[in-house]
Amino acid sequence: HHSLIAPEKIKEALKVSGISPSEIDAVAFSSGPGMGPCLRVGATIARSLSLKLRIPLISVNHGVAHIEIGRLTTRCRDPVVLYVAGGNTLITSYKDGRYRIFGETLDIAAGNCLDVFGIKAGIGLMPNPEIKSLKGERFYYLPYKVKGMDVSFSGVLTAALRLLREGVKLEDICYSLVETVYSMLTEVTERALAFTEKKEVLIVGGLSRSRRLREMMEEMVKLHDARLQVVPHEYAGDNGAMIAWTGVLQLLSNQTISIEESRVKPRYRIDEVEVKWLN
Repeated sequence: HHSLIAPEKIKEALKVSGISPSEIDAVAFSSGPGMGPCLRVGATIARSLSLKLRIPLISVNHGVAHIEIGRLTTRCRDPVVLYVAGGNTLITSYKDGRYRIFGETLDIAAGNCLDVFGIKAGIGLMPNPEIKSLKGERFYYLPYKVKGMDVSFSGVLTAALRLLREGVKLEDICYSLVETVYSMLTEVTERALAFTEKKEVLIVGGLSRSRRLREMMEEMVKLHDARLQVVPHEYAGDNGAMIAWTGVLQLLSNQTISIEESRVKPRYRIDEVEVKWLN
């Protein structure tokens, strides 16, 4: 699919932006983390454009790109970041040239937990489980797994699916699941905020669209005299703008690569990236 639509998407991007290929200064691509086959299509196209147009090639970390588009659009300066999505869950902040990870999921991501439950329950992906939770009346205990600064969602999901099989009211399960997952995320973010003594919290990633998560985080940051910022909805999910913007930052920091270095990294961690533009 990616390889089939790529040529048309490139033409569309040039048309919408109103520029010609000769005006492009560099080409950036997401090198990871993510699914290998998808990453390889993007990398192949980026290499081709770099060679054809004789312009620099830039390898961008997908997670760092989420953070940078959040910083750009909210004007955050030095936040504690909660990056929460279908495939990623971590708490990070900039320190000494890199985004340092304070905590992360030990198994599945928060978004994946909610999505899988929604599919199994027949109501579909997020935000449907959260919408259903609004009509919940009874809270059921689900495993609350916070280990230091890390979180675990597989047990929460298993317990919620067990309640579903037992015939518990769906709205009550959704309510219990959403409250438990978001409480865990809020707790570990608060620990990072207290430890760093920063005054900003930034939420990025697809799950940043959640109204209930924002409500919990708002209450938490007030206790620390801090400010909550959330990436705009249109930039919450995966998007090309975040890769392009991070590419600009890296280009200005002379962080380009050769064709030979342009391998994809399905397990590329954000703390592997040298963040020169914030030095």
